[in-house]
Amino acid sequence: MSDCIFCKIVRGELPATKVYEDADTFAFLTIQPTNTGHTLVIPKVHAANVFEATPELWGKVQETVRKVASAVEKGVAADGVNINSNNREHAGQQVDHIHIHIIPRFKNDGLTLFPHHDRREDEGEPVAAKIRAAL
Repeated sequence: MSDCIFCKIVRGELPATKVYEDADTFAFLTIQPTNTGHTLVIPKVHAANVFEATPELWGKVQETVRKVASAVEKGVAADGVNINSNNREHAGQQVDHIHIHIIPRFKNDGLTLFPHHDRREDEGEPVAAKIRAAL
């Protein structure tokens, strides 16, 4: 896609601080990091989100995420990493090109996870049935 900011990065039309690249994927430091070392992994071909990715493409992206996450953790001496992908606008996706966040975490970094709540007893099976039906 010609106007996609991540496609422009892959084509070399916009600058990026490259961390890793192979034939199918590209990883670079985000310009708006949550913590030092916050890296994005993208496929080189355009796909707006996980719903548009082929199984083959998704597998290649995930293998790069696995490889780069280990390097990010070691490289910045993090205590762990969060791996996240936002898909569609209301889930927080800001660039319509699949991208996986690898966010280094440090003890006492002040970041919190998504809020959680206890699932109601009557909620489990009906929700699972809806999801199974959609498969």
